[in-house]
Amino acid sequence: MISSLIRDSHRKARSLRQTLVIHLMIGSLLPLILVGIVTYTSIHSILSGKIHSGISASLKQEAFNLENAIDNLDFASKQFALDGQIVAEVSDFLQEKQIYRKSQIMASINQKINLVNFTNPYIGLTAYIMPDAEDPVLFTNMSMKPDALNLKLPEFIRYNGANYYGPHPTMYVVGDNLVFSEQRSVGVSGDQKLYIYLETNYSLFRKILNQESYGMRVTHLLVNQQGATTYVEDDNLPQSVIDAVGGNSHLPHEEHGGYHLFRYESPQGWQLIAAVKKSTFNSEIYTWFYKMILLSISTLLFAGFLGMFLWKQVYGPLRKVNLEIVRMAENRTTPVSYTNVVEFDFVLQNFQDMKNEVNELILAVSRNEKQKSQFEIEKLLSQINPHFLHNTLNSVQWLARLNGQKEIDKLVTLLVKVLHYNLGKQSLIVTIQDEIEAMRNYMELQRIRYDYEFEFHVEVSDEVMSVAVPRFLLQPLVENSIYHGVSEQSGKVDVTAIPFGLDHVLLRVKDNGIGIDPAKLEHMFSDEEEAKKRGLGIGLSYVNRMLRHYYGDQVQLDIVSEPGVGTIVSIIIPKKAKEDFHD
Repeated sequence: MISSLIRDSHRKARSLRQTLVIHLMIGSLLPLILVGIVTYTSIHSILSGKIHSGISASLKQEAFNLENAIDNLDFASKQFALDGQIVAEVSDFLQEKQIYRKSQIMASINQKINLVNFTNPYIGLTAYIMPDAEDPVLFTNMSMKPDALNLKLPEFIRYNGANYYGPHPTMYVVGDNLVFSEQRSVGVSGDQKLYIYLETNYSLFRKILNQESYGMRVTHLLVNQQGATTYVEDDNLPQSVIDAVGGNSHLPHEEHGGYHLFRYESPQGWQLIAAVKKSTFNSEIYTWFYKMILLSISTLLFAGFLGMFLWKQVYGPLRKVNLEIVRMAENRTTPVSYTNVVEFDFVLQNFQDMKNEVNELILAVSRNEKQKSQFEIEKLLSQINPHFLHNTLNSVQWLARLNGQKEIDKLVTLLVKVLHYNLGKQSLIVTIQDEIEAMRNYMELQRIRYDYEFEFHVEVSDEVMSVAVPRFLLQPLVENSIYHGVSEQSGKVDVTAIPFGLDHVLLRVKDNGIGIDPAKLEHMFSDEEEAKKRGLGIGLSYVNRMLRHYYGDQVQLDIVSEPGVGTIVSIIIPKKAKEDFHD
């Protein structure tokens, strides 16, 4: 419990470097964040007001220019439709039969038209039109398109007794600019219908609706006297915004569909609207915000670099001491590297002395463990005098043969082979073929002992026959399988030795016995007396220690046992030859 609490506290602990860097970042960013919040509330209102005022002022200036253009059309049309001298000359022209006189009147009228256009540069195409005549265009200062009179012009307003249209493409034959136009009736004698048609200058509309005056991307819309939208500058403007513009709203500023709508209502009866995307409207605010983010990131990086610099300067030696401690686990013989700081060098010197003592202790323990393992194996092998046993058993074997006791002869023969393998003076390292052969003799001996109450099956691959293993590796395993697997009838023990991957061998002993509970299995690993009581066994603890001694961490020992089902013992060892072992 205490160790788990200590581990939990270590997990929750924060390094000194992290603490220093985090505190520096907080100390640097907190004032910046507070200033940013206060500044944002002020800057947002200031910039919003500034942008709002700028757009409204530009919109109003454009509207004034458009009103002046319409007033200029109105003034010029009255000169052509109400001035008595010009109207009289037009009437005379319509009534005159003589061609010469008619040409003189035409020249006089054209001269007056040119004079009015010259004195009013905002006027473009000017024409007297009689719709019912064979040649409807009586007088004009510019050539008109052939189908000009058949086009239905978009109605704009009814103002001072005249009809205004537009914006629409000019009727001038070689132009396609947008213009505003006016039609005013001309009172002449007779029942003939006559009106004067005037257009604004071909470039006036483009000059009036000028994007540069706003300093940002806007979309102009014009609403006529009936509330219908007659002009949309951008075809990509959403239809919902266009519908909102042509509605009943008369607010000078409103928001709709992601757009700011600025409206100017003219006394002449029309409306000019500037639609600005919210992202465009807030572009200056976004620019300021991005600059604040960049400043915050720069401050954060500076605080991080400052924290790292201070950490290296102040706590670098402490980190070096920690590295020496970590290096000790990898290489205990390398001498420590000093920091040239007196206090830390004193600690490192003590650490070097401790490392030297630890190295000496480890070497001593390693030598003692090797001697202990060797002594234990020799003790096990010398517990029975092999020479005495072999001589005695040979005598029993010959007596059995002389008396015709074949079963006793077979039993003694198997026992001699088992004892010769287990207690002989041959190498402690054998091949899997030798181990399997000895295990077969041992299993046959046990079957005779248990009156053939169990079966055993051996599966060995030819690829692993020559692999070297320590002696007595399989006998303790099959002995435990017999001991725990013959309590019921039809007992069975399977022994397998097959390749495992490219460089390993799988040794497996499986039985269908009563199984082993975990507590008893742990006892079997630690107590060899239980195995010795059953005959020649030397216990699972011996197998485990022998595997660790010869293979170290390269071996894998797994035991799976289920009560009533059986036990499986699996050993995975690397492929080695006899020359690879230090016997």
